[in-house]
Amino acid sequence: MYKIFLVEDDVKIAAILINYLKRYGYEVSEAKGLDRVFVEFNEMKPDLVLMDINLPFFDGFHWCRQMRTISKVPILFISARTDEMNQVMAIEHGGDDYITKPFHLEVVLAKIKSALRRAYGEYAGTSSLHQQVKEMDGLTLYTEKAMIEYQQNQAILTQNEFRLLNCLIRQYDTIVSREDLLEALWNDDSFVDDNTLTVNVTRVRRKLEDIGVKHAIQTSRGKGYRLKVMQGEDK
Repeated sequence: MYKIFLVEDDVKIAAILINYLKRYGYEVSEAKGLDRVFVEFNEMKPDLVLMDINLPFFDGFHWCRQMRTISKVPILFISARTDEMNQVMAIEHGGDDYITKPFHLEVVLAKIKSALRRAYGEYAGTSSLHQQVKEMDGLTLYTEKAMIEYQQNQAILTQNEFRLLNCLIRQYDTIVSREDLLEALWNDDSFVDDNTLTVNVTRVRRKLEDIGVKHAIQTSRGKGYRLKVMQGEDK
């Protein structure tokens, strides 16, 4: 589940965005103290930031510059300022996109999905924030190498296998819906359907078994899949 940090001083707009994004499976946290946005950002370590520009104490450009000193997380500005100069300033201060108010929620959602794909999905470069090592119950995913390791046994993943396992690890030990997994597999160049998902789940299971991890991907009928390394399983 991706974590979104919302910095917005309009209570009504904030409530609308939070309710809408939660319906699509995002974890949304609203800045509680608009004089300590950077502190809350550092504590939360979100995957994406939605930032208003007109804020009390300091404007959104100030907080964006602060965040950029420690993070490359996607930052999307949402503002009633529609002039080109503010849009240019948003990019120059480190923002990734700019959404003008009033906005359509579908547009906000599409831009969030696009930014997340660029940062952490199939369009991500090797310098991405999440291009690191992920370890769960002894199973390690090396994201730059698209490689998994368990008890010194290793296997290389294809692009689709990596996308699938990365999504499952990100929501470790929870059921990930088929829709979310299909979204993780989606790209502009190939058609993705339920059969594609089933085939890739089977392949990932086989790769896990090859390195000694059995029964790790569990099927939840009608819901999706859950990844859990079962300790004490017969290897």
